Amino acid sequence: MTDRIREKMSQLRTEADNAIARAEAAEGTIKKLEQELLQKDHEIRSLTVRLENADNQLEKAEHSITESKADRAAGESSKQTNEGLIRKIQLLEEELDAAEKNVKETVEKLRQVDVKAEHFERQVQRTEQERDQWEKKYEDMQSKYKESQVELNELAQSLQDL
Repeated sequence: MTDRIREKMSQLRTEADNAIARAEAAEGTIKKLEQELLQKDHEIRSLTVRLENADNQLEKAEHSITESKADRAAGESSKQTNEGLIRKIQLLEEELDAAEKNVKETVEKLRQVDVKAEHFERQVQRTEQERDQWEKKYEDMQSKYKESQVELNELAQSLQDL
């Protein structure tokens, strides 16, 4: 019975040693799994941070795309406005060319009118000189007529007195 007890004790010790070995192995496995869990937690945090960064970058990219689309639309609008302004400038340049041509023609006509006006002014001056000469002749003739009238009256008086 002692043998049996010893055997039982030995068996219990072996079971205890096995249990201790399994417990130590389980503790080792737990530590290993805890390490892996810790690493996985770090990876999860790292991936979460990366995901947040990726989300932020995505938002920035979407915002940039939106701005780019708005800029492109504004650019197209500016391009259309620019093309419209270029057409207006071309029309204004054509109008300016026509106006300059018209001004040149008007200046030429004005120069011709000035030449004619100078010609007519010279004619008026000659005519005024002729008029002045005729007036002087008329005054001279009037004076001679009055003198002749006076002489004729004197002669008629002297003939009557005879």
